[in-house]
Amino acid sequence: MSDFDLEQTDRLLQTTKQVRKRLDFDRSVPREVLLECIDVASRAPMGSNVERNKWLIVEDRDTIAAIGGYYLENARPYLNQSDAFRDDDRQSRVVDSAMYLAERMHEVPAMVIPMRYDRVEDAGVEHQAGWYGSVLPGVWSFQLALRSRGIGSCWTTLHLGFEAEVGALLGIPDSVTQVCLLPVGYYTGEGFFVTPRRPAAEITFVDRWGATAADL
Repeated sequence: MSDFDLEQTDRLLQTTKQVRKRLDFDRSVPREVLLECIDVASRAPMGSNVERNKWLIVEDRDTIAAIGGYYLENARPYLNQSDAFRDDDRQSRVVDSAMYLAERMHEVPAMVIPMRYDRVEDAGVEHQAGWYGSVLPGVWSFQLALRSRGIGSCWTTLHLGFEAEVGALLGIPDSVTQVCLLPVGYYTGEGFFVTPRRPAAEITFVDRWGATAADL
């Protein structure tokens, strides 16, 4: 029998959003809180239980501004050509909020960059799946830990268009992969609604591809 309050844990899981427009750019996030969340995240599953993940907290304002410049330089052409993403109001809002964040990335209170030893660009699918499967659960756990403390975050990767430049700026060795960049800040406004998604029975096949649980 579970010893968790499922109503609370399910609410946390279903309301942890990518926060862009609701980041509080004027309120600092204590380093101690970020370390506490990283400590929680480090307990996430990883292949063979081998600890090869690292984290980098960026607090220096000049450094954040420089990374924000790289981010915006890559984000502008990507988001400006994203008419294909604007098929409906929901997708259009996502693009608009992504551009908002890109234009203010240099103002975020802190950035957190999850990293892992080695490179996987030329590895096969099996190795890539195991490699990313050993780091991404920790990133999600970090975002959940932040959310439970009233702090928003957003999974972003557009700085990776300048991965070498950002790596040089931060002293990250070439043998280390930057997995993503998480801008973090306390979120403004009230809480979050449950994310709208299609029912599980409509997106889940049973026994083989094609027959969904809703068809059975």
